[in-house]
Amino acid sequence: MNTDNDLQIAGDILEVPHLLQPPREHPETVAGFVGLARSVAADRAQWAHLVRYDATTRWYHRLRTGPGYEVWLLSWVPGQGTGRHDHGRSSGVLTVLEGTLTERSGRGARVLAPGVQRVFAPGYVHEVVNDALEPAVSLHVYHPGLTEMTMHAAAHCEARGVPRPLTA
Repeated sequence: MNTDNDLQIAGDILEVPHLLQPPREHPETVAGFVGLARSVAADRAQWAHLVRYDATTRWYHRLRTGPGYEVWLLSWVPGQGTGRHDHGRSSGVLTVLEGTLTERSGRGARVLAPGVQRVFAPGYVHEVVNDALEPAVSLHVYHPGLTEMTMHAAAHCEARGVPRPLTA
């Protein structure tokens, strides 16, 4: 009768450290950056005391950096927005922490509630606005770190087939 079990046959994996992958200190994949954003969002003590609201401009604070990425905290009072833009060669993860934001892109508008995450690739054009009556807070992870934010002309009515009035 054979009494060997799989562990005895294969050996203890902890005895073969070269087979184990080292833990990663920093994310390297989209899923890793999404996870980073979720873990920072879940740790209110890490960011809540830093939030400021500015009625004249969107407030932002670089919360963390790592090899090839940045984490930003932003606040939005009602009516504040980004204008249509892309993030150059950076990919990103936007996470709403408090309040609601509206994201407008070529695919329409989405209301983003707390906990909602949006992932975007380089060159993705969108606009984010606080259309609500309450302030909002969001977290943004960029990989590689944000070095450019190209502004785009507002979407005009012609794109929807409605003529735009001429102005002098």
